[in-house]
Amino acid sequence: MPVSGDVLHRAEGGVRWITLNRPEAMNAVTPDQRERIIELLDAASADPEVRAVVITATGKGFCAGADLRGTAQTGRERVAGDVARTIRLGAQRLIGAVLDCEKPVIAAVNGTAAGIGAHLALACDLVLAAETAKFIEVFVRRGLVPDGGGAYLLPRLIGPQRTKELMFFGDALPAAEAERIGLVNRVVAAEDLEKTAREWADRLATGPTRALALTKQLVNASLESDLATAFAAEAAAQEINMTTRDANEGVASFVERRTPRYRGL
Repeated sequence: MPVSGDVLHRAEGGVRWITLNRPEAMNAVTPDQRERIIELLDAASADPEVRAVVITATGKGFCAGADLRGTAQTGRERVAGDVARTIRLGAQRLIGAVLDCEKPVIAAVNGTAAGIGAHLALACDLVLAAETAKFIEVFVRRGLVPDGGGAYLLPRLIGPQRTKELMFFGDALPAAEAERIGLVNRVVAAEDLEKTAREWADRLATGPTRALALTKQLVNASLESDLATAFAAEAAAQEINMTTRDANEGVASFVERRTPRYRGL
C-alpha cells in the first residue's frame, strides 16, 4: 500500500481506498493530508479504472478534526481575511472534493469523527459506521463556529432542529443514534466494517459508473433547485447518460433478459 503524507491508498478491483494513517493523533488531519486526499479524489474522478472510493482510517479514531498544532502564527500579525481564506482554501476545499468526486464515495467510520472529521464522513455519498464510532460537532467546545460545510450538510441530512442541538451542545453522538436520526446509512460491528465497506464498494464498482455520477449530481443539486430546474437537469442528465455504453448495455440486457455487464463507459 503506497504511503504519502500519512495517507495510505490502494486500488482493489475498481475501488480506490483512501486511509488516514496518523493513529497516534486520532487521525487529526494535517494540511499535507488534506491536500493528498483532495488530489486522490480528483484523480479518482479522472481515472476510468476507479469506479468507487472508500475513505477510512487506521487506529481507534476516524478523524479528530483539523490538526491545530500545525497552525502556529508565522510571525506576522493576522489581518482581516486570513481566517476566511484559510477555511476557504482548506476545510471547504476538502469537503468540496468529496461532494464533487465523480465516483460514489463511501465513508467507513471506524471511530471518533469530530469537527472537520465528522464533516468529511458526512459529505460522503454513503456512510457506514462501526458500533464504537461517534460523531462530535466539537467546534462549540473551542468557542468556534462550525466550518468545513457543517452548517450546510447537517440540516440537509437531519433538519435544522437536530443540527442546532448537536452544534449548540457539542455532545458526542453514538453511532446507533446517528443511524436512528439519519446521519449514517448503517452501523455494523467494528470487525465487520471493512468487509461491509468492501461489499458496498464492489457493488458500486460493477455498476453503471456514469449513471451513478449523474445521479449524484442530480441529488446534490436538487436541494438547491426548484421543480422546473430539477426537471430540466434530470432530462439533460438522462440525455447525456444515453450516450454511454453502459446505458445501452442496461437496455439491451433488459430486452435480452440477462444480467447486465457494466464497464463504467
